[in-house]
Amino acid sequence: MTDAQRGTQEQDRGPSPAEGRAAEKGASGRKALGPPASRGRTTVADSVVEKIAGMAAREVPGVHAMGVGMTRTFGAVRDRVPGSRTSVSRGVKAEVGEVQTALDLDIVVEYGVSISDIAREVRENVIAAVERMTGLEVVEVNIAIGDVKLPDEQDDDDGEQRVQ
Repeated sequence: MTDAQRGTQEQDRGPSPAEGRAAEKGASGRKALGPPASRGRTTVADSVVEKIAGMAAREVPGVHAMGVGMTRTFGAVRDRVPGSRTSVSRGVKAEVGEVQTALDLDIVVEYGVSISDIAREVRENVIAAVERMTGLEVVEVNIAIGDVKLPDEQDDDDGEQRVQ
């Protein structure tokens, strides 16, 4: 084998193991790992996104309650039990992926408000809150208006507590 052929063969093999280790190390002699933000993975649970969305939806004026039908009735009963907490995620369903999320909200609105305006405001507030707090992209927020709270209608959440 000639010297020219040996030189070509050495180039094809790449750096020796010692040379490769030197290339991986930074100036301090430690292996360069990249920026801290890229080391590891963060996952956000569905329940976390549901709580954030529920709080954001309730902030909008004209939203009377979240959840409809039996879910709301059971929630009202559960809220009356001493020591229990109000479920902020009631009426919210989230599907969370690695970088995106989709939400379904069931809302009760107050009588006299514009449903289209409420839906737009809820959608904007929920998207802003979820994206800001989680970093996930919200691909859709589906809103179902399940009831209207009339002014003279007694609410399940109002009134005297039966259990003391």
